[in-house]
Amino acid sequence: MTDDEFLQNYVGTPPKELNDQILLSEYDSKWPDLFLREAKRIRAILGSGALMVEHVGSTSVPGLAAKPIIDILLVVQNSVNEAEYVPLLESHGYVLRIREPHWHEHRVFKGPDIDINLHVFSRDNSEVERMLVFRDWLRSHPKDRELYLQKKRELAGRKWKYVQYYADAKSEIVEEIIRRAESQKKRQRLGAR
Repeated sequence: MTDDEFLQNYVGTPPKELNDQILLSEYDSKWPDLFLREAKRIRAILGSGALMVEHVGSTSVPGLAAKPIIDILLVVQNSVNEAEYVPLLESHGYVLRIREPHWHEHRVFKGPDIDINLHVFSRDNSEVERMLVFRDWLRSHPKDRELYLQKKRELAGRKWKYVQYYADAKSEIVEEIIRRAESQKKRQRLGAR
């Protein structure tokens, strides 16, 4: 993706250029508590409009080093219908930063007081299941968790213009791990018949 294509997704002020390496923090046992606090607040704001609120990303995997940003998955009925959730979240200090109509109608908010990425998807979106499969697989498969960590450290040591470019560079290893996880799930389903 070109810089212009990347920046088209931003709402408001474009992100600052990093032009540096990515700083990874060792796993912090406070991350799940920070997620729980945010999840409680999001559910209180959106009520039944929050169909699912899950801790995802590297901070959701015990033992995995990560950028100290809590990734949260929020599933709403239809992410395109921003009137149903954006004003409510914004009235509580959340800021819509990314709108990606071409990629699963994905939206991202930043939080009011801790560093989070609140990823919003519609119900029945395939990316929701993929995020959960990836998280759950890393939680229960130490070899793949270590493989992913090695790739993260390798990539973090390079200089990146934008943090998102580092995230995009992990796509190949993420896809490899998801394929393994989905393949095992399929074998288990077939074996259960």
